[in-house]
Amino acid sequence: MGPPGAGKGTQAKRLVEKFGMVHLSSGDIFRAEKASGSDLGRKLAEYMSAGELVPDGIVVEMMAKAITTADSQAGLMLDGFPRTVPQAEALDAQLAEAGKPLNGVVVITCDDQAIVARITGRRSCPRCGKVYHVEFLKPQVEGRCDDCDGVELAQRADDKEEVVRERLSAYYAQTEPVITYYRDRGEVKVVEVDGNGAPDQVTAKLVQAVAGLG
Repeated sequence: MGPPGAGKGTQAKRLVEKFGMVHLSSGDIFRAEKASGSDLGRKLAEYMSAGELVPDGIVVEMMAKAITTADSQAGLMLDGFPRTVPQAEALDAQLAEAGKPLNGVVVITCDDQAIVARITGRRSCPRCGKVYHVEFLKPQVEGRCDDCDGVELAQRADDKEEVVRERLSAYYAQTEPVITYYRDRGEVKVVEVDGNGAPDQVTAKLVQAVAGLG
């Protein structure tokens, strides 16, 4: 868990490679549905483009399907879910029914200004989806994809500053209480990791944190 732009997606991919878990990213699942052009995909697009949180009922339905169909022998890494207390309560019920206990919650913390700089600087290729950054991960030719014959990179609508700040406000109002929810329950270990450092440093801390969850 952690605010948008804290590095959850990047770090989750590294952790699943390290531990062999299945990575279930709500963002990836939503984007795939959005790209499908379905009625649900169009509704998701409206929320995501405005930087608003997707309603709990839709999120839980989509994530429940992903959780129950995934091969979870090595464990699941949930990235971007749950984002609200009702989602957390629904997840508890699903996991209890499936007999799959939640081992722990790892929270990546990060300064707001660093988050804004990270997200607003992102650019992606509309053809292959490869992501770059204007400062931290530049393409070989400015503004052009390295892998797609120079296709022009674009900024996602939800990566613009005003939308990023709306997403941060939504996170603090609706998602931070989920961390409190797990802490208050006392049944699940909650670990915080500073995400302001270099990616490799953050990865090392996260590996140690996840390994300590048992």
